[in-house]
Amino acid sequence: MAVTVAVIARSRNLFGVIVLSGLYSFLMATVLVAMDAVDVAMTEASVGAGISTVLFLGALYLCKSEEAREARSPWLPLLTSLAVGGLLVYGTLGLPELSDPQAPMHTHVVPRYLNEMKQEVDVPNVVTAVLASYRGYDTLGETTVVFTAGAGVVALLRRRRKTARTEVSR
Repeated sequence: MAVTVAVIARSRNLFGVIVLSGLYSFLMATVLVAMDAVDVAMTEASVGAGISTVLFLGALYLCKSEEAREARSPWLPLLTSLAVGGLLVYGTLGLPELSDPQAPMHTHVVPRYLNEMKQEVDVPNVVTAVLASYRGYDTLGETTVVFTAGAGVVALLRRRRKTARTEVSR
């Protein structure tokens, strides 16, 4: 993923940047699957690697394929990005290790879901109970993002086709 980001930052060919951005989103989705966040991985794959790539390719079709050279120095944005990245890494140092059995999630949350799920939501499947009830708003938000992105693509493609048809008839 780091190599992909480095190549994206150095590239001036917008088609290559779009393809590499889609690759980065796909790689991020695989990392999320490895971290057992399959619902987030599906959203990342469909929106990041799928719909966003198609929208960017459509926008590229309407624009030039080469980025104009920047007249300013990139040092301030680079330093800002490094500072924010450093703060994010510093913030993760206090988190428990991945799959640590003594993590608060494993000592408080998981036992509650497993022991009290039947009384609270009466859904026989644990995954369905977590996604549809305990994390219902999060799942609703992810579903809304995917639906909105899909509706936007359909609207853009439908509008483009009508424009092409009217030009042919003239």
